[in-house]
Amino acid sequence: MSARQKMINLMYLVFIAMLAMQMDKEVLSAFGFMNEKLEDNNSSTTEKNRKAYANLEIKANEQDAKFGKLNRQAIKIKKYSIDFYNYLGTIKTEMTADLEDKTAYESMDKTEFLNSYFFKGDGYTEEGQVFIDKINGYRKNINKTLGKDNYFSASLEERFNTNVEIDTDGKKVPWLKYRYEGFPLVASLTNLTQLQADIKNTESDIISNLLGGQLESDVSMSNYNGIVNLNKNAFYPGDKVTGNVFLGRYDPNLKPSRVILNGQKYNNFEDGSVVLDLRAGSVGEKDIKGTIYFMENEIEVPVPFKSSYSVISKPNSAVVAADKMNVVYRGIENPLTISIPGIATNLVKASAAGLRQVKGSSYVILPKEGKEKEITISVRGNLPDGTPIKTPKKFRVKDIPAAQGVIRGEFGKISLPGSSVANIALGAGLPDFLFDLKLVVTSFKVSVPGEFAVEVKGAIMSQAAKNLVSKARKGDLISIYAIKAKIIDNNYKLKRVLPIIIEVSN
Repeated sequence: MSARQKMINLMYLVFIAMLAMQMDKEVLSAFGFMNEKLEDNNSSTTEKNRKAYANLEIKANEQDAKFGKLNRQAIKIKKYSIDFYNYLGTIKTEMTADLEDKTAYESMDKTEFLNSYFFKGDGYTEEGQVFIDKINGYRKNINKTLGKDNYFSASLEERFNTNVEIDTDGKKVPWLKYRYEGFPLVASLTNLTQLQADIKNTESDIISNLLGGQLESDVSMSNYNGIVNLNKNAFYPGDKVTGNVFLGRYDPNLKPSRVILNGQKYNNFEDGSVVLDLRAGSVGEKDIKGTIYFMENEIEVPVPFKSSYSVISKPNSAVVAADKMNVVYRGIENPLTISIPGIATNLVKASAAGLRQVKGSSYVILPKEGKEKEITISVRGNLPDGTPIKTPKKFRVKDIPAAQGVIRGEFGKISLPGSSVANIALGAGLPDFLFDLKLVVTSFKVSVPGEFAVEVKGAIMSQAAKNLVSKARKGDLISIYAIKAKIIDNNYKLKRVLPIIIEVSN
C-alpha cells in the first residue's frame, strides 16, 4: 500500500473517531472532502490500471507463451473488478439521488437510507444480503483466479472481510451492522468510496506483481546455460581445439519476431531458439551470420549473431532441404529439393506419404490432416563406385501459424481517428509467413471500454458495431478479437487469428 493510501486510511479512521465523540457539522464536511479525495485517487488509479492492462495485453500478443496465461488472469480480474466497482457506484447514486447539492456535506447527517436499504428488524433486507455476497464473491473470485495460496490472499481477506466485529464493549456485532447501521449518509458514502479504492488498489497490486514476477523469473540464473563457442567446427588430427565457453540466457518461451540468416528470412523456431537446418554448399569455410529480432514494448530489437563451419568432401548421405522453410505445413503443398551429391537426379528415388515429384530434384509434399508431428522422407541412390546410400530424413509437421487481424495493412495495435473506426474493413494475414495465402474474415467481436462487446458477421462493421465504436473517446482502446477467418480455395481450418487493438487518436 502506498504512503498516500496509508495516510488516507488513517485520516478516515480519525474522522470516524471524531464522529463517535459527537463533533460538530464540520466533521461531516471533513468526510465529504475525504470522499472527494478518494474519488480523485480512484480516477488516477483507474487510468494507471488501464495502461497496465493494455501493456500486459501487448506483451501477451508479442510473447503468448510467456505472458498469455498472465493476461488471461488479468482479463478475469478486470471483469470482476468492474462489475463490483459499478455495483457500488449504483448504490452511491441511489443514496444521493434526492440531494439537489451533492456537495452539501453538512446536511448529509441522516441515517435513514442505508438503515432501511440494508436492514430489516434484526436481520438484513435482500439488498443487504446481496451487498455482503458481492464483497465475499469478489474476494473468492480473485483468489480462484490467482490460484490456491496466492500472494494476495491475506490482503484480500483484510480488504474484503465480512467477519463478525467486536465493539467497544467486547460484544460480537455482525459486520454490516458494525460498519453501516446508524452512520450519517456522508460517512457511509465515503465508506463505499473507500471500498471502491480497495478494488482499484487490489487491481494495481496484482497486475504489478504479475508483470514483476515474470521479469524476475527472466533474469534468474536458472535460465542460463553454458555455451561452447569453438573457433572452427572442423579439425584435423593433431590440431589444437580452441574457443570460448560463456553463459547465455535460455528461455524456451521467448519467441523471435523474425530472423535474417545469411541475408534471407528464416522461420524455423523451436523452444525459444532458431533451429539451423541449412545446405552445407560446396567444400570450404562457410559463415552463418544474421540477426534475430525480438519485440519489446512494440519495438523490434535486433540481436546480431555470427559463426562459421567447414564443409568437407566425400558425401556419404543424401542432402534434403526445404526450398522455402525448414518445416512442412499441413494444408498446403510444401516445395522440397531432394538430391544426393554425385548422383544424377533421375537415379535418386525419394518416397514419403504425400510426396510428389514435380521435375528433376524439385518435389512437393502435402502432409495429411491429423495429429502427426513428424514425417520421414526416405532417399535412396547409388554412388558412382556402386556404394548404396539410403537416408531417412525427418521433417517436423506444423499447423499454419496463427494469423493476425489486419486493418489498412497494419497489425497489432494501431491508431485511428474515432470517425474512421466505423468504416474499417477487417482483414487477416500471416506476416512473415513464406507462403502467400489469401485469407478472408468471416466474423469478429468488437469491444469498447465500459460497454458490452458486439459480434459482427463478415469483415465490415455492422450498424450495432458502428453504434458501439461511436461511444469510444480519445485515448480509448477498441479491441477487435475472436476473429474468424478462412483460406480462400482451401479447406484447411486456421487455428486462431490474433486480435488487433485500435487506439482512438481524436
